[in-house]
Amino acid sequence: MVRARNIIGRFHAPGGVRVEIDSSLLWLVGLIVYFSIGSGLVGGVIFVAVLVGSILLHELGHAWGCRVQGVPVKRVVLYGGGGFCERETAGSYRSRELIVAMGPIVNLAIWSLAGIAVWGLFWGMAQAGPAGYTYIGGVSSLMGFLYLLAGVNLALFLFNMVPVQPLDGGKLLHLTLLRFMPEGQAMRVAGAIGYILSILWIPGMILFFFTYGWILFFMPSIKDHKAMMQGRAMAPAD
Repeated sequence: MVRARNIIGRFHAPGGVRVEIDSSLLWLVGLIVYFSIGSGLVGGVIFVAVLVGSILLHELGHAWGCRVQGVPVKRVVLYGGGGFCERETAGSYRSRELIVAMGPIVNLAIWSLAGIAVWGLFWGMAQAGPAGYTYIGGVSSLMGFLYLLAGVNLALFLFNMVPVQPLDGGKLLHLTLLRFMPEGQAMRVAGAIGYILSILWIPGMILFFFTYGWILFFMPSIKDHKAMMQGRAMAPAD
């Protein structure tokens, strides 16, 4: 698990979950805002707010999964690489399935609700006829925000479901394999899949950069997945 090194702020989310902010998050926010100056500072600030808010809700989804399973939550931390939910106890493999899955499920739910809202606005304007388009300015701004909210959460869902450690997809892959095979074999299979994807990650990120102009500050560990594949390390299945 990633450990926060320099906590600069704390607050309590609904439900009493303690949320801590690491200083590295400010670097991420500052970097995004800086590169948004030329194309629109306001848009960059809104993007950062949606991104950080969606990551927070993702981690609170994990925390909610813990509460449902009776697993005490120590804290949720937001940092430059995303976030994590730290538990007081590990819990069983079965309880971890819901805990891990709840983060991506929250992002998928937000994407769905934002998409439904966009469709509802389109439908409402169509039903109103020409009169409905007199409010197109405000409606288009709202729809733009909803598109952004939907897009960010869909991207977070898809990214987190990639089956490599330490992403949720890698954890869910290992936990699912434990239903069908012994722990050692499940670790080696999950490690082999992660090892292949970790190697392919490098050309994939180069292609992503030249296609979209974005750099993803995440790289799964080839070394750790190779160790899992060879049975020399235990998979972090939580």
